Amino acid sequence: MDDDSTLSAPHSIALFSEHGPLAKAIDGFKPRQAQVEMAAAVAQALTDKVPLVVEAGTGTGKTYAYLAPVLAAGKKVVLSTGSRNLQEQLFHRDLPTLVKAMAYHHPVALLKGRANYLCIERLNLLNDSVPHLSAEGLVDLQRVRRFMPMTHSGDIGDIPGLAERSEILPLVTSTNDNCLGRECSHYQDCFLVKARANAMEAQVVVVNHHLFFADMAVRDTGFGQLIPEADAYILDEAHQLPDIAGQYFGQSQSSRQILELARDLRLAQKVEAKDMAQISKVADQIERYAQDLRLTFGHDSQRGQLRPMLARPEVAHGLARLNESLAFCYDVLKLALGRGEQLDHCFERLVGLRTQLESVTRVAEDGYSYWFDCSRLHISFHKTPLSVAERFAVELAKESVSWIFTSATLAVGDNFDHFCSDMGLSQPRTLQLDSPFDYSRQSRLCVPRYLPPTNAQGRGRSLAESLIGTLSAVPGGSFFLCTSYKVMNEVAEVLRLKLDRAILVQGEDNKVRLLERFSQDGHAVLVATSSFWEGIDVRGNALQCVVIDKLPFSAPDDPLLSARLDDCRRRGEDGFAKVQLPKAIITLKQGVGRLIRDVADHGALVITDDRLVNRAYGADFINSLPAMPRTRSLQQVAEFLSTLE
Repeated sequence: MDDDSTLSAPHSIALFSEHGPLAKAIDGFKPRQAQVEMAAAVAQALTDKVPLVVEAGTGTGKTYAYLAPVLAAGKKVVLSTGSRNLQEQLFHRDLPTLVKAMAYHHPVALLKGRANYLCIERLNLLNDSVPHLSAEGLVDLQRVRRFMPMTHSGDIGDIPGLAERSEILPLVTSTNDNCLGRECSHYQDCFLVKARANAMEAQVVVVNHHLFFADMAVRDTGFGQLIPEADAYILDEAHQLPDIAGQYFGQSQSSRQILELARDLRLAQKVEAKDMAQISKVADQIERYAQDLRLTFGHDSQRGQLRPMLARPEVAHGLARLNESLAFCYDVLKLALGRGEQLDHCFERLVGLRTQLESVTRVAEDGYSYWFDCSRLHISFHKTPLSVAERFAVELAKESVSWIFTSATLAVGDNFDHFCSDMGLSQPRTLQLDSPFDYSRQSRLCVPRYLPPTNAQGRGRSLAESLIGTLSAVPGGSFFLCTSYKVMNEVAEVLRLKLDRAILVQGEDNKVRLLERFSQDGHAVLVATSSFWEGIDVRGNALQCVVIDKLPFSAPDDPLLSARLDDCRRRGEDGFAKVQLPKAIITLKQGVGRLIRDVADHGALVITDDRLVNRAYGADFINSLPAMPRTRSLQQVAEFLSTLE
């Protein structure tokens, strides 16, 4: 598309004027100066192709600020955001509002990863041979079967009453490993194929960051693509990009994949090679050896560096036995080639798994972190690049493409160097827009005195005891955000004993239902960890206090962090200043952003970490936060809260 169709900055400003199309079509719409500035900058980036990095404070209205110029310009655009929930909000709420207001007539599409779509082939296989399922699993299977004839999208999120982590989901959705592709008899009716076809035809495509980088990884292999090429890419919640990108530019191998292969081998043998019982026997063997390897890492959930673990004799022996078993399975399956599509596909998966396992456990290559991650049942091996800057710079170098990165938290103070360095952005245009909220009137920040040391035993219980009075004084509801599950559980235990309010705890129900209960109660305390630090929007009196237990530095035993710090040391750089501090500041800004979500909101922020006031780097945190009046007195916080009745 030529530049004649692009949107000028003055035209962009006109969209947001008091008499513009948005004001006419959207009830209560009022132009905001920061929003207009951002829209003008987006319009310029669409024209001159200079990458744009925008930090837009909470309440700026950044979604409309990038959507309106894009729709007006008529360009092919991919919009990517940080999660499926935000993706759906963008597609089902924000985008339709602007499409209507601006009389936009081009097609738009929502595209998710394959695990979000029902697989007709795998669901039909369950008709003949249902694996062992719990009573709840069997009920969920019936829900899926009732849903299938009624759906056009095949989106599992639309299935009424189906839990997010139902045991049936891996059996009725596909993975890259077990999808038959064009060889599938249901290829023409495949929900995923249809969703991707719609995305290819659409002018605006809404994806999430995981799918965005999965697409880049697929294109790197030279075997197709998942999302269309576009004139412009807009990446919202861009602070998440460096970490997510690393997952896709590296490699991972999980024992779950091996167990799924074993399960599918047994299914395929019963249908396509009933006379080859050895296939099921070798499937049992690789399943057993994968589980044995998991046990060599201990019984507890943990993560750590892979190199020292592979040096342990029991781990090395367990890995060798699994490799030998996979080799034996290869020899057996070679004899069954041509017996059926399922068996042939299992053979291809086996070849890929063996290659990948060899790659992620060959730990000598520089520039990567080799680490493991244990859940209760599974072990995963990871090979993650220490930096994605070089790879992403290749994307940025493409001609005639506009790149726009935005989030409420990208800068450290007024500096974007950390984000730009991580993403390979050498000469972007940057814009920092403050929140329109009046934090001096709407909020207070307290760092209480006499806090227990950050590494003290039972610290969660001590903090909860000291904050009973403060939480009791909150007229509405409170978030207690923790940096570990241990502290979360200690806090919840004390609050349930001593606070006469509903105490909701992360993990005791699904995230959406927890937030619904929290908002409906109006006086509850929600105790949670990292997944509630961002992407949560609770407005009004339901949330009037946010407590953060300590500054969110990554755990020192985090394998990827320790590898990056080692890399900094080798280059003579200060790993704390270059890696740990900027990441912690951006994470804290996300947590703080939960408090004030609207011009009518009021509330108190309590950070129970003395390092904010007695360490030199505390000033870096303070300078990156909104300008809230500060105190060290919980009594003053209680007095402020009493005015919010």
